[in-house]
Amino acid sequence: MTARLTPMMEQYHALKREAGECLLFYRMGDFFELFFDDAKVAAGVLDIALTSRGESGGEAVPMCGVPVHSADGYLARLIRAGHRVAIAEQVETPDEAKARAKAEGKPSSKVLVARQIIRFVTAGTLTEDALLEPRSANRLAAVCEVRGTVGIAACDISTGRMELEECAPDGMAAALSRIGAREIVVPEGWEQAPADATERPASDFASERGRQRLQELHGVATLDAFGNFERAMLSAAGGLLAYIDHAGRGTMPFLLPPTVTASDAVMAIDEASRSSLEIVSTQAGARSGSLLGTVDRCVTSAGARLLAEDLSAPLARKPDIEARLHLVRFFHEDPILRSDTREALRAIPDVARALARLVADRGSPRDLGQVRDGLAQARELHAALSRLPDRPALLVSLLPALTGHAALVSELSQALVPSPPTERSNGGFIASGYDAALDALRETSGDARKAIAAMEARYRSETGISSLKIKHNGVLGYFIEVPARHGDALMGPDSGFTHRQTMANAVRFNSVHLHEEASRISEAAGRALAAEEAHFEALVAAVVDAREAVAPTADALARIDVAAGLAERAAEGDWCAPQIDEAPCLDIVGGRHPVVEAALAKAGERFVPNDCKLSDTDHLWLIGGPNMGGKSTFLRANALIVLLAQAGSYVPAKSAQIGLVDRLFSRVGASDNLARGRSTFMVEMVETAAILAQATERSFVILDEVGRGTSTYDGLALAWAVAEAIHETNRCRCLFATHYHELARLADTCDALSLHHVRAREWQGDLVLLHEVTEGPADRSYGLAVAKLAGVPKGVVDRASAVLKKLEKGREETGGLAAGLGDLPLFSAAMEAEQEECDTLRDRLSALDLDALSPREALEILYDLKREASES
Repeated sequence: MTARLTPMMEQYHALKREAGECLLFYRMGDFFELFFDDAKVAAGVLDIALTSRGESGGEAVPMCGVPVHSADGYLARLIRAGHRVAIAEQVETPDEAKARAKAEGKPSSKVLVARQIIRFVTAGTLTEDALLEPRSANRLAAVCEVRGTVGIAACDISTGRMELEECAPDGMAAALSRIGAREIVVPEGWEQAPADATERPASDFASERGRQRLQELHGVATLDAFGNFERAMLSAAGGLLAYIDHAGRGTMPFLLPPTVTASDAVMAIDEASRSSLEIVSTQAGARSGSLLGTVDRCVTSAGARLLAEDLSAPLARKPDIEARLHLVRFFHEDPILRSDTREALRAIPDVARALARLVADRGSPRDLGQVRDGLAQARELHAALSRLPDRPALLVSLLPALTGHAALVSELSQALVPSPPTERSNGGFIASGYDAALDALRETSGDARKAIAAMEARYRSETGISSLKIKHNGVLGYFIEVPARHGDALMGPDSGFTHRQTMANAVRFNSVHLHEEASRISEAAGRALAAEEAHFEALVAAVVDAREAVAPTADALARIDVAAGLAERAAEGDWCAPQIDEAPCLDIVGGRHPVVEAALAKAGERFVPNDCKLSDTDHLWLIGGPNMGGKSTFLRANALIVLLAQAGSYVPAKSAQIGLVDRLFSRVGASDNLARGRSTFMVEMVETAAILAQATERSFVILDEVGRGTSTYDGLALAWAVAEAIHETNRCRCLFATHYHELARLADTCDALSLHHVRAREWQGDLVLLHEVTEGPADRSYGLAVAKLAGVPKGVVDRASAVLKKLEKGREETGGLAAGLGDLPLFSAAMEAEQEECDTLRDRLSALDLDALSPREALEILYDLKREASES
């Protein structure tokens, strides 16, 4: 027989069904409790005690709990562990529950307080400071496909930014990699959905419903003023807004009008290349050691987030890039201005996130104070920058957003104390002088407290008990406390004191006068708190009404911080301003890898700079040399210089002329992807295939050791064919590092290919790596010298040397691995020849009149065609 559930457990199970796969935080007093499997999961992640409770004759129920006042920290750990959490709050007080039961004619003694899920906490819908990384964006994305086009809608709820875009299905991975969403929402049953995406009803992704949701959100009758949105974009927007509405249980956060991200406006970088180049995080997931960690000199959290976006999505249009570069130059050329601006910015709080919390009804008095202080500082910065001559165009366009909030700042300044608290339940955040009635209530409360202090002194005098004290707690309120040995003296009926509680070492009493003063304090304090709460709501409403004007101020401050920070980084590292060119060229003099150079500088060592010059007539460099010689560093350094330049930054070089790059590919280093059943070589080939399929004449590609991981003959053949394909078909700018010396023969047939190598020398039996890239083929690989340097036992190195001599002798006798490769036609010629052979057979078949052939004639022709095919 199934045990009957208690009313509380019935309520819990109903809420759990509503929560679905989310962990359910069930509010019970001052704790959020979790039960059953949720409790087991949470206890493991949070490292808290797993207990149990009895349940109406059934088995013990596993449970654990976290305090409400510190729940944010526990939520953050659960979200980082990949979980989603539903918050079930008490939506009525016990007194309200009893009144409801009485109205319904039910017994009120055991009535259950009503609870509802008020919010779903997920990785992409966070707004609280405790749950967010201050210097990292927190994006949520929705993705869907409409008639062969993928629509993507992305937003950062913590700041309100929303962007829409569309792309071909094969470009979805690169776009999502650029966006870097913490959570992705897709329609149910979509086969092309990214891994670990959250599925939602397909009806949420209807394009017309998406249009309606955007119009309702922004209170407009048409979206024309915001841009031209295609059906796929609107479908994705519909799915995104429906999910946000679901997570907030009908409470929509602050979202700015959507902007369109054009696919040709930013440089395309696929996920593999981002990982290889370690743009915003290392392959281990750390910020430190990445390009972002090395470049970031922003003094505000908003600036750091914007810099990460800039590096993740470098621009692809010359005017946009140069606008950013001119602003960086403005600060770079004036160190005093740069220092003063950064000092002013350093005092500015995170206005964007404070605004988002206030709009989402999750704000605090401190958030109001941050908006006040941020807008006031922005006005001062505007006054300082607007006086300067020769302001760049981008700064001129930003300055108007820094001002225009005088009335709001004045109101907030008058209303709030200088440092408002994060909690508003205890009051104390409205400044004296703002509300005369509130000041009077506070004065009444203060007078009553003084009266209680005087009363304590009087009672000590009257009773002769010097240790008598008047105290307060949340249960008893105000009470008189004396040591236990004096308790009997106050117990008499005519003492004027009423016994309330006996403790082990003390006895507590009340008195008529104390009760009267306590009531005065309680009444005044309650009315004061109500008044402050009313003021808080009015101030929040004023900020919310001004949200469309405040948000651009936050964006302008972030952009100025990024420019000043990049100028500071350029001054630190002696970086240069790149010259942006429409032609497909790359001319870098003294280029350096920013991350490696910074690491070497900490160790007191110097980075060896190198030049790189690619053009129409020399767009493929074949680079040889020993391991550890610096080939991979040279490749990555040039890719990062291109990326930095198009992000609008100075670059680590003496000079740099950068021809615009539409796509950046990096196939440098690979590792197993066991989750997808791919070996290192398979991963390498998948990445190489993507490059060959997608690289254009305006792309920049770096390739390292193509063909390793398989047999020598297979590897050489693949490397040879890939190099030819890039030279003849893709015709993109490419740096191709290899240990296959045989590939040097390609220089005889590929007119836009040149040979280079990293210099190394052996000195008294030791290998000396010079890290210099110079012209000409590598004379040898120095593999045995590197093995010796790595600590391989001498006997093994000696044996390898003997085997190498034998192999080299055989190569001299046979012509080596590449014997006969010089007679091969080029990649394009081979393709044409193959096509011609296929066309011969096709022509013969097309010329046949099948209806006029006898069976014997048809059979003879078939034999002839088979013979021709086998001979070819």
